[in-house]
Amino acid sequence: MSTKDAMWETMKWQIMQNRLGYNNDEMKKFRANPRNEDILSRVPELINKTIIAEVVESRGCNSQHKVGDMLYFDSAGNLLTALCPKRICVYALNAIVPQIFTATEFLYAGADPNKMRFKRAACFDVGIECGGWGRVVIEVRVEDRKKA
Repeated sequence: MSTKDAMWETMKWQIMQNRLGYNNDEMKKFRANPRNEDILSRVPELINKTIIAEVVESRGCNSQHKVGDMLYFDSAGNLLTALCPKRICVYALNAIVPQIFTATEFLYAGADPNKMRFKRAACFDVGIECGGWGRVVIEVRVEDRKKA
């Protein structure tokens, strides 16, 4: 076990209690759930993962999303706003929630999130052909932080 891993093992419950704002009774409930121990034991490996949602198709997007635009999330699904475009369409963001959730679940389970079957989602706009304005399609993948 690395020094970093050993330090995390020693401090993880106190860090989580402070982060989540739990009182001691709430923390007992949190610690009693074996799923939480399993997830927290993976933090040292997960901290270096980045979930990337890349625009792979875009036409008529009022928010101006273009092919190649990327949205970045940490391994817990938090949007890393400093790395993202200044404007993000909430409808496109909403569309990828299931893929982001699935990627985090794969990571927490120790499975390769890049093997998820349905990696793409689209905003709910049906595009100009069907009476809408535009359409954006986004594909989700996970990379090591140093590559993202």
